[in-house]
Parts: sequence; structure tokens; C-alpha cells
Amino acid sequence: MYQLKHDPDICAKCPSPDCLLKCQYMSFDTEEAHEEMMKVCRGEDSPVLEKCVTCYACEEYCSQGNHPFYLIGERREEKGILTAARPITNQWINMTTMQGKYMTGAVTDKVMSCCFIPDLGALGSGKLFEEIAPAFALGAEFMCPAVHTHFAKMSVVKERLPIVLENFAKLGASEVICLHDECYGTFTSIAPAYGIDVPFKPVYYMDYLVDRLDALKDEIRPLNVSVVYQRPCSNRLIPEKFPVLRALLDRIGVQLLEREYQGENALCCGEIIRAVAGYQRANDVQKRNVDDMAAAGAEYCVFNCPFCQSTLSEMVSKQGIKPIHLIDLCKMAIGEK
Repeated sequence: MYQLKHDPDICAKCPSPDCLLKCQYMSFDTEEAHEEMMKVCRGEDSPVLEKCVTCYACEEYCSQGNHPFYLIGERREEKGILTAARPITNQWINMTTMQGKYMTGAVTDKVMSCCFIPDLGALGSGKLFEEIAPAFALGAEFMCPAVHTHFAKMSVVKERLPIVLENFAKLGASEVICLHDECYGTFTSIAPAYGIDVPFKPVYYMDYLVDRLDALKDEIRPLNVSVVYQRPCSNRLIPEKFPVLRALLDRIGVQLLEREYQGENALCCGEIIRAVAGYQRANDVQKRNVDDMAAAGAEYCVFNCPFCQSTLSEMVSKQGIKPIHLIDLCKMAIGEK
């Protein structure tokens, strides 16, 4: 079984335990944060193992790249600490089990990954994706297993991820364009954290869209609208890609409004928090987030993750904000939507 590449000496010598100091759901002073993280490193009991809501943020906050979130998941599983009710945990494991019911298109040197989300296939269409849309892969056999980190089932991640990577390799593609933010995060953060080789080049769909919009620049009609952005939890695994969003919006004439819960301070959609921390915590997160969007005065709320979009669309609509996926916003700019 693959082992997490975590060095407790790095935590011991850390000049500032930002992983816990910056946490939006637990409160520690510097000394407490350091001591509690060292308890986690040593495999001892810590309130962190009970209170973590699995928002992924500590992976971004850790300046040492020492993977605190994955370690917390490992320790929880070792101690049998469930993050959600056992039926919910088992439901996610069972409904994402590989059953040979996948779909693939005419794959050549590139493949468009739709993960386990059929809606991504519809998004990955039109002029922006005309070169790769026929070469798609969809199904549990190609699903990034990162969702199981929310349930502290790191063993499921380590078991399934190598199979997913092998399934992509069997398609013969040298590049995988990831339409799901979490897939790209899995291939470029989780896989190397566990020493799992990725036999292809993962391509972030926003990078792909930047190149496609540059190729179609004569067809772009600036939208001249203001938006807020719902940053998904998985984007915490790839914080270096957040600036790509601004580059993409600049190309289509869209203004990203500043607000409190943005960037490093972002709040997730709250639905996983509902499963692992209860309705009261989830409702609070969602209300603060949506109220913040409304205060910014945006016309649109731009989504990256389809799960975030299905969770928050009705709430933002009630605030007079139009929900839209980033890909559809780009399609609007070239007159396709």
C-alpha cells in the first residue's frame, strides 16, 4: 500500500503552524496550533481529529508542502474516527465502485476527462472543445477518488487511484484534460503526495480554455459583466491555478469583484460540511457565503464545480444573482450561449 510522504520534523520546525492557525472552523493560538499538529504527527488524540470539517484549506495554508490534510485523514482512519455517519460513508464508497459501466470516445493522443459527472460531458462541447469532445472518458473507472478524503477513507483513495491512472494509460492518451477541478487536484497533489506515478500529463481545463480563447480571439465579444466566484474545496489542492481564473475572465471582458470570502479566505459550498459537521454548521457557511456574494453586487455567480453549482444555484438566484458555470460563461463570450 502507498504511504503518505509526510515529514514530522518539518512540522516540528515549522516557523508558523498556519495549517491550524488559519483554519476557519477551529481556533488555536500559535502554541496550541503547533502542539495539536504535533499530536497529529505522533498519532496521538487531538481535537483536530474530531473537529476538522474536511474543507482542504490546510493543504493550501501549509507553506511547507507537508500535507496536513492528508495526514489528518490518515490518522482518523487509523483510529476509526468517522467524519460522517457510517451509512453515508458507505454510500459514497458503494455508489462510486467501478462496475464496468464507463463510456469512452475516440481517444487519440488526448482525452477529455468527465470524471463521474455526466453534466461535464454537456459542458465540454461546442467550439471550445471541438478538438477533444469526441475523445471523452466518463465513469467510475475514470473518477478521481478524492471525495473519499472527506470521509477519512484514505485507504479507498490509495486503492482506487492507481487503477484510475492505469485505466487512462490503457486509452493511450499522453494528455488528460480534466474538466473536474478535483481530478486535476488528485493527479497533481494527491498522487505525488503518496508517491503514485501519473503516466500522462494532466491538463487543467482553465489552461485549456485560455489557449482555446486565444485561438478564437476574433470571435470573442466582451461580456462586460461583473461576477463573484465560488471557489470549490478541491481548488485548495492547486492554489497555483487560482490566477488562471483571472486570466480567463480578462479574456472575455468579465470583472471579478472582490469580496470577503475569496481566494485563501474562500468558503466552500457547504454540502460536504452538512454531511460531516451537521446542518447548523453547513447552513451558517452557506448563508455567510451567499450574503457576501450579494453584498458585492455581482450580476453572476461563476461556478467551477458542478456539485457547488447544484448546491448553491437556488440560493444565489434568490439573491438576484445568476448562477453559471465558468465554461458556459466562456461560451457566452463567443456567442454559443
